[in-house]
Amino acid sequence: MIKALHGISTHYCNVITETRIAAETGYDGLEFLHYKLLRYLENGGTTAALKKHVHGYGLQTACLNALIDIERHQREERRTLLAEATQLTRIAADLECPTIQILAQHAIDHLPQAQILDIMTENIAEIASIGQQYGVRYQIEVIAHTKFNTLNQALEVIRRVSQPNIGLVIDFWHLFATGATTPEDIRQLDPALIFGVHFCDGRKPQAGEAWEETVLRAYMPGEGDIDIQAWTDAVLATGFDGVWSAELFSPARWEMDHAVLAKDVIDNMSRYITVCHNCTR
Repeated sequence: MIKALHGISTHYCNVITETRIAAETGYDGLEFLHYKLLRYLENGGTTAALKKHVHGYGLQTACLNALIDIERHQREERRTLLAEATQLTRIAADLECPTIQILAQHAIDHLPQAQILDIMTENIAEIASIGQQYGVRYQIEVIAHTKFNTLNQALEVIRRVSQPNIGLVIDFWHLFATGATTPEDIRQLDPALIFGVHFCDGRKPQAGEAWEETVLRAYMPGEGDIDIQAWTDAVLATGFDGVWSAELFSPARWEMDHAVLAKDVIDNMSRYITVCHNCTR
């Protein structure tokens, strides 16, 4: 098991500071946010220097988060998407990072479901082929407030693409908030399809309330509406033993000392994953 510090938990940190904090607070690795990483590189940093920094603390870069808007399918948009995919994939390979998160947002929400699946399949297949050149894999995150938002949709795309470097991230909040997935559904998954877990809490929007993640997800696990132990147990029951990324989406807590915050987050996660209740499949 790898416990990773998610870059959204330490939202205001740069990647160098996050690495030190992760080491000092007991993590095994990092899930870097792509915009922090690109900012570091645009301002004189190098992948070689960052890899040395991460490995110097005995850590690993577990995931890059994320290649976004992967639903772009018009000619020029798609060309831009694949260029971004290539750029992030090269960076991941340089950092010896095995996994990049990929996600769609709202640009195809107006289309029929069959067409949404066709677009996602075609784009993800192209992304998969890029990763095969560099030894990098991709974890699909379904986003609750889009039309590509269910576990079954992701599994269908994985089935169609049929490449070993395409899998899932089990994000507790997104899957819970969609309302279409239960811990029992997770328990039935082949662990080989799970590339990572986003350990997080929150609630669904009330009637008429906007899908504002800084409101709906601003909960330490155990404070929101998700049965965190049930979801944790379901993942563990599959036999998954990979990356658990501690993701806290809380503007109030982002104003804390981030070293204290990172310690609170890993201690919270560790309490849930230490013991699995009723983990037999």
